[in-house]
Amino acid sequence: MNYEIIEQIKAANKEIKPDLVIKNGKIVNVFTLEIEEEDLAIHNGFIVGIGSYEGEKTVDAKGKYIVPGLIDGHVHIESSMVPPSHFAHVVVPHGVTTVVTDPHEIANVAGVEGIQFMLDDSEGSILDTLFMLPSCVPATPFENSGAELSAEDLAPFYEHPRVIGLAEVMDYPSVSNAEPGMIQKLTDARTRHRVIDGHGAGLDAHSMNVYGSAGITTDHESTQMEEAKERLRKGLYVIIREGSGAKDLRSLIPLVNAGNARRFLFCTDDKHLDELKENGSIDDNVRLAVSQGLDPILAIQMATLNASECYGLKTKGAVAPGYQADLLFIKNLEEFQVEEVYKNGKLVAKEGEMLSEAALIKAPPSALMSSVNLTCFTKEMLSMKMEKGEKSYAIKLKPNSLVTEKITVEPSVIKGEFQPEGDVDLLKMAVIERHHNTGNVGLGIIQGLGFTKGAIALTVAHDSHNLVTAGLNDEDMLVAIQEIERINGGIVLVKDGEVLASITLNIAGLMSSGTGEKTYSELKKLDKSLTELGFNGDFNPFSALSFMCLPVIPALKLTDLGYFDAVKGTHIAFKVNEEIE
Repeated sequence: MNYEIIEQIKAANKEIKPDLVIKNGKIVNVFTLEIEEEDLAIHNGFIVGIGSYEGEKTVDAKGKYIVPGLIDGHVHIESSMVPPSHFAHVVVPHGVTTVVTDPHEIANVAGVEGIQFMLDDSEGSILDTLFMLPSCVPATPFENSGAELSAEDLAPFYEHPRVIGLAEVMDYPSVSNAEPGMIQKLTDARTRHRVIDGHGAGLDAHSMNVYGSAGITTDHESTQMEEAKERLRKGLYVIIREGSGAKDLRSLIPLVNAGNARRFLFCTDDKHLDELKENGSIDDNVRLAVSQGLDPILAIQMATLNASECYGLKTKGAVAPGYQADLLFIKNLEEFQVEEVYKNGKLVAKEGEMLSEAALIKAPPSALMSSVNLTCFTKEMLSMKMEKGEKSYAIKLKPNSLVTEKITVEPSVIKGEFQPEGDVDLLKMAVIERHHNTGNVGLGIIQGLGFTKGAIALTVAHDSHNLVTAGLNDEDMLVAIQEIERINGGIVLVKDGEVLASITLNIAGLMSSGTGEKTYSELKKLDKSLTELGFNGDFNPFSALSFMCLPVIPALKLTDLGYFDAVKGTHIAFKVNEEIE
């Protein structure tokens, strides 16, 4: 006999008093897109009634709107630079009560140990942290990552109650060619009736036929309306992304209307700690969508019910009987400033602040704390030999986009070496393998990063997370590399041989083991120091550079094995008309 259900029924039927009744609120009904002015009854963490109720405790909403807790449909917690226990304290005050996370960043560094750490550290969190298993570790065979995960490695994780599916399938060739390893991963998810996420960057309409046939039901990589239309036509959910590196909402939101809105939801994908604290998470997506003309209640539906239904979260995403009492108090729907957050019927955050201390980080395995493994790195390893008049390929960065252009340049050459030039924004870029001490160094040229002095280096380099650096001279680049090795992962800015600012990301080179406030303070110092390198762009250069290493997104990227032409699907030499040996 399920006595909990009996008690819920009795509370709904007014036979016993519910734990809590909220009065004088305007309930946002995401099913009918209406506003209801009724009492809201809550018992044992669940909503049991909307109507006229008296409870053991009463809260006066004072005319504020009552909105379901927000759901982030796809996020890599590692990109916040804090682990799950601290991430929760950043996003819950912004109204996010549930996230669907893919730990493939840490999995690419530390494999199953990385996934297990994320599960352990999020256990008991005030935030409902649901996991999708990384489908592509490594993301491609065109670079070296720290681990390789087979279907056999992933299968045991499906027994965990918070694992709900298979994460972004970005290795489209393996799907299209029905490669056995990929087919087994898809089969394992499908036989368990789990959701499978897509990653269709640059894929055409025909590719969506393949994706759909494989059982893939979502995609968060649309950057243009026509791409999103094709995914809608093929039955996929379109997840609209607004993060630190990729900002697609303005381009896609005009496509949303009352007829198709149920197939859209929101995500942040990758968003840094400082932006999360200052601008928000999914609440920021809602505000931006409304500012672009979308009806506020429709935007709320996308941020709640749609995400819940997409991932089969039957008790989340609505203010209705039988749903978890994850609730937000909002004074004005257009401005969408979260004033109070209730989790399972209990007030947990107010006016942007948590009402409890952050949980202690679970102790990471030792392998996660020693993830930067380099050979004795020398300045000569950064050498790019060229002759005057020779042409080279270069990566052209597009601000606030993961997509790049492959361009041809005729760079400055001094004494037979490529010479970076700040006035034309041509910087040297290097990707250094840091997992297995191979000594691999991929070298290239990047335009658009916006630095005129110094160098930057970081161990956040999607998706294999090798060490990436870019700069105006080899000396500063070397100092940055050496400092990264000394602090065992992080982000470093260097000018004239001196470290201007840094942040230590000693958990797998991705997250800090320090407090959230310390990490935030270090990030703000990094932001401030960017001006000393001549940066004045309207984008996040740390996030931008980290995605210049991702070979699954067109057009040209750099890996530890050199330039990768994502359109041709092959590595190419950095000099035009030169073959790779």
